[in-house]
Amino acid sequence: MSTPHVVVVMGVAGTGKTTIGPLLAAELGVPYAEGDDFHPPANVEKMSAGTPLDDDDRWPWLDAIGAWARGRAGLGGVVSSSALKRSYRDRLRSGAPDAVFLHLTGDRELIEERMAERKGHFMPPALLDSQFATLQPLQADEAGVSVDVSGAPEEITQRAVAALRRLDS
Repeated sequence: MSTPHVVVVMGVAGTGKTTIGPLLAAELGVPYAEGDDFHPPANVEKMSAGTPLDDDDRWPWLDAIGAWARGRAGLGGVVSSSALKRSYRDRLRSGAPDAVFLHLTGDRELIEERMAERKGHFMPPALLDSQFATLQPLQADEAGVSVDVSGAPEEITQRAVAALRRLDS
């Protein structure tokens, strides 16, 4: 990519944001920040109990991610965030106007299978329905690309790099 963008890796739980994000960052030669690390403890407790977050829970989390992305402007970086709604992406862009989005997409059955295999994650598979119900895919006026999550992480990462390069040209 010709300029060092901040890439927000987005998608429903289980699409591989935490797997693909660091691989993408390594491929691009920029730092990675785990979006879940920006959640306040109350959010983690709520999700661990199987309760979906509401928008009031999300705003401070999104603002913290946006602040990290703003700090990386012109330097590049990769950060994960579900960013399921347009309003959430708008909030992130208000903090980091040049951020681009990588939407990891996939078949619900595959994502549920991957979630069931995860160990030690606070997001239970039972919340997947609420994630899909909330999801608003990237719109034509949003800077970003969508990449399917079928295949090995390395394949997904290479598709992501290629899609981001096309976006950059």
